[in-house]
Amino acid sequence: MTQHSNKPQVSVIIPTFNRGWIVGEAIDSVLDQDFRDYELIVVDDGSEDNTSAILAAYGNKITVLRQSNRGVSAARNYGITAAAGRLIAFLDSDDLWLPRKLFTQVKFFAENPDAVINQTEERWIRNGVRVNPKKRHLKFAGMIFERSLTLCLVSPSAVMMKKELFDSVGVFDEHLPACEDYDLWLRISCRHPVHLIDTPLIIKRGGHEDQLSKAAGLDKYRIRSLMKLLEGNLLAPQQKQAVITTLKEKCAVYAGGCRKRGREEEAKYFSQLAVKYDKQKSEDR
Repeated sequence: MTQHSNKPQVSVIIPTFNRGWIVGEAIDSVLDQDFRDYELIVVDDGSEDNTSAILAAYGNKITVLRQSNRGVSAARNYGITAAAGRLIAFLDSDDLWLPRKLFTQVKFFAENPDAVINQTEERWIRNGVRVNPKKRHLKFAGMIFERSLTLCLVSPSAVMMKKELFDSVGVFDEHLPACEDYDLWLRISCRHPVHLIDTPLIIKRGGHEDQLSKAAGLDKYRIRSLMKLLEGNLLAPQQKQAVITTLKEKCAVYAGGCRKRGREEEAKYFSQLAVKYDKQKSEDR
């Protein structure tokens, strides 16, 4: 672990599960940062491969926390609880940071003291090949809530945020096996601007089989997140209308997918949800 006379400015949190084949590269990309006032916390979420041996080789350069396999949300939350820094940065164990990532984001907060969260641009690598994000994946700065409803526009590996923000918006929802980041970013972006540093400072790698984002039926979890927002009284009237519109669309699409796969009861449930929220939207006007 990087040594400090006082608490570190930044706590870096890497959750990992059975990623012994790649997690060392993520760790090395943090240790290679120009900015040094950080602690690196790796949360091993019950790995059964060689992850433990890989982490042990780093000695006191990192702090290792271990838990039974409870999912990425619980792993990140464990790291947040243990973090000593006033700023939190996440790194997925299959992604990489470029050397100026921490320096650039800390500098942004110093120059913009009212900001509570920022993210950087990113490079995409799929199966070892550089690819360009599609237009729908483009990132925006500021009040991005409504743009983020259809598709998550914030990357965990690109984010740095003030730890105090979790006190007001909560942490990752451990009941969501996927789309947990979509859920958190919506709770943040409905109240706060998400600032963008328009420089690619992370390498987002994909294409491997164990990616959560490759799982089928992810809209089911996005629908759950949208329902939570509507029940939580967080939204301005315009935001609420936008959420209901998106929720109806996602329910219709997901119900259609269920019918194609013969899951009639599930299809019926989500079709009825769409009708329920359509009525609510009409009543709210």
